[in-house]
Amino acid sequence: MNASLATPSRCIELREFLSPDALATALARTVAAKLQSALHLREQAVLAVSGGKTPKALLRELARQPLEWTQVTITLVDERWVPLAHPRSNEGALRAALHGQPAAAARIVSLYNGAATPEEAVPEIEARISALPPFDAVVLGMGTDGHTASFFADGDRLEAALDPHACATVVSMRAASAGEPRISLSLSRLIDARALYLHIEGESKLDVLERALCGDDVGVQYPIRAVLTQTRSPLIAYWCP
Repeated sequence: MNASLATPSRCIELREFLSPDALATALARTVAAKLQSALHLREQAVLAVSGGKTPKALLRELARQPLEWTQVTITLVDERWVPLAHPRSNEGALRAALHGQPAAAARIVSLYNGAATPEEAVPEIEARISALPPFDAVVLGMGTDGHTASFFADGDRLEAALDPHACATVVSMRAASAGEPRISLSLSRLIDARALYLHIEGESKLDVLERALCGDDVGVQYPIRAVLTQTRSPLIAYWCP
């Protein structure tokens, strides 16, 4: 089912599904179609995906899609500053989802390099991301606190991360609500994407999305609002109860 959520200046398409599996299947096929179109036009495609629990089914479904994966590059929207083998590593979860599937042939660009802190790593990670063409598709997630990527309301570099005109492609982020230090793609890099999707599940997250869109006293403080109200890249939200 398709619907829409509106702000005074923006209308967001909302695609509703009955279950997480139905959502994952539909979104995986949509993303795969975007990547296939890019491969036809440029013989390469670039995708950025989110970490956490919600996208695991999506990643497994996407990994099975029939594409020329050797010509696809995948990176993360953000990363916790932990080693790849750590259970909270987003890249570790991504590689596990791709393992044994056609998408295992894709090139993965890591946001982690083993430096002591994400701040030390920013120049190298910035160079890695800057070398990539604009993303053909980005899949964002959202927490019940209104964060997306590593844009946390109490983040130490939130203002820089949300600057839509910033030249920086990545930022480091520390926030009490985030747990580990993190590194994240910047808003300006994310909204340069040719297609931008938001994957959320549960009534509480739909409520957060609606409040962020309308910009009430609480919603205006949600970092996701910066993504919802930008006009550079059309956003489609995928949701199920």
